[in-house]
Formats: sequence, C-alpha cells, structure tokens
Amino acid sequence: MPHWLQLMAESLPTLLWAGLIFTIPLTLLSFVFGLALGLGTAVARLFGPAPIASIARFYVWVIRGTPLLVQLFVIFYGLPSIGILLDAFPAALIGFTLNIGAYSSEIIRAVISSVSKGQWEAAYSIGMNWRQAMSRTILPQATRVAVPPLSNTFISLVKDTSLAAAITVPELFQAAQRIVATTYEPLILYIEAALVYLVLSSVLSALQVRLERRFARYGGMLEANA
Repeated sequence: MPHWLQLMAESLPTLLWAGLIFTIPLTLLSFVFGLALGLGTAVARLFGPAPIASIARFYVWVIRGTPLLVQLFVIFYGLPSIGILLDAFPAALIGFTLNIGAYSSEIIRAVISSVSKGQWEAAYSIGMNWRQAMSRTILPQATRVAVPPLSNTFISLVKDTSLAAAITVPELFQAAQRIVATTYEPLILYIEAALVYLVLSSVLSALQVRLERRFARYGGMLEANA
C-alpha cells in the first residue's frame, strides 16, 4: 500500500470521530438556535416597535459587517478580559448561532415579506388573530420559499465550522492539524479533511434537492430539476 494511502486510512477514523463528536453537533445546534434567533429577529424588524426593530437592525448590521473569525476571537479570547470565561465549544456555539441568526433573519424577513397582503386579510377574515395568521397561514407559505436559501446556509455552516479550530475546538479540521503536527504530511491530511467536508456537503446537497422537491410538490409547483 502506498504511504499516502496508508496514512489516510490510519487517520480517517480520527477525523470521522472528531466530525461526529464536535463538527456535526456544533453544526446542528448552531443552525437550530440560529434559525430561532433569525425568526425572532425577522419578526422584530417587520412587526416590532421602533426601539426593538432598531436593536434587531443593529445586530444584523454588526454581524453581517464583521468576519466570522473575528467574532469567534472576540467571544473566546476577548470576553475573558472583562471577566467572561467560556470554554471553546460554548464560545463557538454562541459565535455560530449569532452569525447564522443574522443571515437567516434576512432570508426569513424576505420570504415573509413576499407573502401577499391578501393572505393576511384572508386569515383575519375567518377570525384568526395575528399569531394564528402567522403560524397557520404566513409561515407555512414562507417556509417553502425559504427552504433553498436556508439549506445553502446550513451547508455553508458545515464548512464554516472549520474556523472553530482557531479557538481550540477539537473538530474535524483541528484533528487534521494535530495529525499533521506529528506526521509532517500537511498535503495528504488536508486533502483528506477536504474530502470529508466534500462528502458531507454532497450528502446534504442531495437531501436539499429532495426537500425542495417535496415542498414544491406540496406547494402545487412543478418538481425542481435535478
């Protein structure tokens, strides 16, 4: 067996374990919490009182206008200077959640705004209040439109979790870095890590296509092209 292939075979379990224990949980938790934060932010900007809407706009402006890596450094390395100490994983989770919340809020705000005013009027005409109209009429229609961009955000998040290595989270990419430090084979190990990310992204992309087709079918639209 060639040396490079043997090295990849020996290191693959370590990379997959790091992905299973850290990368995947970090991705899922950040996306779920970020999506909830994004929904709240979008609703605050669209329907909240002026002070709340202003705070939401400021939050989105700051997060979208600064690099994710800088945000992670501020949380993990900066906050201890004011007495706030966080372990690496919680710091990464907070950073990714805030980032996803800002970007997903723009998507959610756009798709809610795309639902016609007549849908609100129809919901009110049959006796729904604002909350019922939002949950039973507006959000189901907006969800179908939001699936493609939110799916792309999720796939991007899988790759962005590699930045957590910079704040010592032992996820997939840092596992590769640690093996490189002992084997001195950066090209082989980093290519292997890239291939693992590629497989994960490809699987998620395939699931995205199926999800889009299902929502298109339920929405009375033609199925999406493969």
